Amino acid sequence: QVQLVESGGGLVQAGGSLRLSCAASGRTFSTYAMGWFRQAPGKEREFVAAINWTGGSTYYADSVKGRFTISRDNAKNTIYLQMNGLKPEDTAVYYCAARPGSGLRRTLGEYDYWGQGTQVTVSS
Repeated sequence: QVQLVESGGGLVQAGGSLRLSCAASGRTFSTYAMGWFRQAPGKEREFVAAINWTGGSTYYADSVKGRFTISRDNAKNTIYLQMNGLKPEDTAVYYCAARPGSGLRRTLGEYDYWGQGTQVTVSS
């Protein structure tokens, strides 16, 4: 299995930026496809972005395309979510997720491991 720990959340003004990090345990990190999800108060958890084993393929939810960038550094066992042009609607708890597969996945049930989440709050 893999253990995931998110960090980097905080309070920012609309239009600002944050960079989230997710540190993964184990030496098998490079064999896992990874994703970011978020959950706003009173809402269901939703897909944000995904990245494959090598980092060569990414996929984004329509709501964040052009503003967010997912990346990974396998040498550091870490994935990132660079968030620019933040909007109040981006306010949520952001979760890192992992699955032992190579391809991109966009649905909640296809991920096996989850972090505890990090809060992102965007004021207007």
